[in-house]
Amino acid sequence: MNKYGKFSKDRKEFIITRPDTPAPWVNYLSNGRYNGLISHTAGGFSFYRSPKDSRITRWRYNSLPADRPGRYLYIRDEKDGHFWSPTWQPTFTRLDSYECRHGLYYTRIRSLYRGLHHDLLYFVPENDDLEIWHVRLQNQSERTLHLKLFAFVELCLGHALVDLINQPNDQHFNEVFFDSHNRILFASKRYWVRYGGPTVKQANEAWDRYVFFSSSLTIEGWDGSKNLFIGRWRSEENPIAVEKGQCFNSEITSGDAVGALQMGVVIEPEKTANFVILLGVVPREQRREKAAEIVNKYRDLSMVNYEFDKLRDDWNEYLNHVQVQTPDDDMNTMLNVWNQYQTSVTFRFSRDASYYHGGLLFGRGYRDSCQDIMGPVIPRPRWVKERILEMSRYQFADGSTFHLYYPLSDSGERTGHSDTPLWLPLAIMVYLKETGDFNFLNQKTSFYDSGEATILEHLFKAIDYSLSQLTDRYLPKFGPGDWNDTLDYLGRQGKGESVWVAMFLAFILRETAELCEYLKLDEKQTHYRKEYEKVKQSINKHCWDGAWYIRGTNDKGKVIGSSKNKEGKIFLNVQSWAVISGVADDDRARKCMDSVREHLDTPKGPKILHPAYTKIDPAIGLATRCVPGKKENGAVFTHPVSWAILAECLLGRGERAFQIYKQSMPMNPVIDIDRYEVEPYVYAEYVTSPDHPTYGQASHSWLTGSSTWMLRDGIDYILGIRPTYNGLIIDPCIPADWSSYSVVRKFRGKTYYIRVKNPQGKTKGVKRISVNGQKIDGNLIDLRNEQITRLIEGSDRVEVLAEMG
Repeated sequence: MNKYGKFSKDRKEFIITRPDTPAPWVNYLSNGRYNGLISHTAGGFSFYRSPKDSRITRWRYNSLPADRPGRYLYIRDEKDGHFWSPTWQPTFTRLDSYECRHGLYYTRIRSLYRGLHHDLLYFVPENDDLEIWHVRLQNQSERTLHLKLFAFVELCLGHALVDLINQPNDQHFNEVFFDSHNRILFASKRYWVRYGGPTVKQANEAWDRYVFFSSSLTIEGWDGSKNLFIGRWRSEENPIAVEKGQCFNSEITSGDAVGALQMGVVIEPEKTANFVILLGVVPREQRREKAAEIVNKYRDLSMVNYEFDKLRDDWNEYLNHVQVQTPDDDMNTMLNVWNQYQTSVTFRFSRDASYYHGGLLFGRGYRDSCQDIMGPVIPRPRWVKERILEMSRYQFADGSTFHLYYPLSDSGERTGHSDTPLWLPLAIMVYLKETGDFNFLNQKTSFYDSGEATILEHLFKAIDYSLSQLTDRYLPKFGPGDWNDTLDYLGRQGKGESVWVAMFLAFILRETAELCEYLKLDEKQTHYRKEYEKVKQSINKHCWDGAWYIRGTNDKGKVIGSSKNKEGKIFLNVQSWAVISGVADDDRARKCMDSVREHLDTPKGPKILHPAYTKIDPAIGLATRCVPGKKENGAVFTHPVSWAILAECLLGRGERAFQIYKQSMPMNPVIDIDRYEVEPYVYAEYVTSPDHPTYGQASHSWLTGSSTWMLRDGIDYILGIRPTYNGLIIDPCIPADWSSYSVVRKFRGKTYYIRVKNPQGKTKGVKRISVNGQKIDGNLIDLRNEQITRLIEGSDRVEVLAEMG
């Protein structure tokens, strides 16, 4: 709990108790097609599939006042003309009470003002492309209230050029009109640009959607003109139409577009007005009939209640695939609810739809999407299977891939980042370990340029391409960047080497050899094991610095990440991945991770590098241009922190692993929540390190690859319940003072109820395991073992008891 909010008792909602948070605290509304971001004061924006190419509403995060516009309801008391907004923004009314509850793909804002209690619920139903604002207004005063209501959104309509690059000419193509027969306001754009990379822009067409805006109440007025509804020299805080109590019934064929609806209600004391506002999109050619069908469906409030109940049931079922009970309440909160929820959001939106990017990245990050599958693969493997099939089609016949791709325009950007192709094999192998769906490997998809291949062949192509991009020292060429995009000028001449990519390649080679062994592909297994050993040998020969591994070399052969450097002496990623990949022997593994503790530690977890760069080095790139202590120049970057946790687990150092895990949690802001600023219920990309005066300030929350790795760190490596091709392994790495914990884990059609006891205060190692009361050998529940299959057949419930020792 902090001074702005707390988790609900069941941890499935974060309750914000005052509106003046340090930054907008955000949630998502989505059914996977229709999507929106919503802040705790109803700010944010909506879009259909793409926040860049198919934006519905406008939004300006960096403007003043912040977090404008949004999904606003104005309430005007006809007795005296006074008006307010029940969501605090945009009128900044001093409400008598306020509460926002962010839940799983819904947000509810409640407030009280002048004897009127407001309850606004925002969500998106599963099968229809709209957002529903379900409003309940209860009169708790002693007089009958005569109210005028104004629902308001500012429209973007199609591509988001007007928001992203301030292109006002874009507004010449807007149109808004009112359908009086169906009581629906419609809006669209006659000119649509779909972004397809730096050289591909598809235009000369109309946006393929129409926006509709309506209500279950009788619509008494409307506006499509922002200029008329807001008025000259005014803002959303004081629209002239609301002040005067009457819309202008404006329709436009050009100009700044809004959706504004005017309605009226009379509420007697102790009575409630119950209604909906409906904002959605329909195909252009079906706008009238399709929109009327959807609007009429949800004017029935029983259908609204049914869809909301269904939404909550669906996401409760999603969470139930993994539930843990540990001695640490914060860990339980994250693993049971918020970490799982965040990974579903990153899966849906990659790094594209957030309060920081706002659609600026335009498409899916290839490496990001391959990692984002690691969360939903447990409860929703079908989603992951479809995503892998999609990503395989953005691979080229030589095994390289786009770095960013754009599903709406079926194109992408091929940048040459040295790590990107290798993430596809990781995604495939994660899916196989979870599902055992090895027939998937035989499914064929096309390459982006020409030809087709099975999924297994796509996997091999990615690895073989990466092996073809090695230097004479058998280390990968750095290219214009690796996972760290800001090390972007080390290898543009094709000579710089990335030691981290070498370790990642080694990891993928080892994992692929294991897969080939399982599939009995002996030749392939032998080949990839040999390649692994060659890469491993090269790393240890050329890249060990004495107490840690170097980060790489530039095109002139200059080393970075070495004790010989004045700045950027040590980088976190190459130390953790030396352990994760198995490249480092036990002595070097412990030594390099001890160096992390000595040089990189902060109270929020280890920094990405140390010392931070204070001088710009054009031969390194953007990392040296970032201010010291922020972003990739010495911040506590949560993604690498998650890999440090994994490395410590593999070393068996449970106390250290959990220390870092606990430090990195979002509810641990280190300093004050007003300095931390962002949401305390989801991971942020980075936290400013002590190298900067704003130490403790976090940024880029929600859409970060750290969320999936933190989830799998917690479940797979700290609690140690980890899928393999053969079954589930029980391999905990926990603090010594944990006497026991339990995990419920659904896996391949059965539910495993796992209890781990630790009577001797160990941090690593399992002495004995029983399955349904019968002792088994080892710590693997091997589904190919006849004894184990007999023990678990005939029941969906499997009881597992493990004792550490």
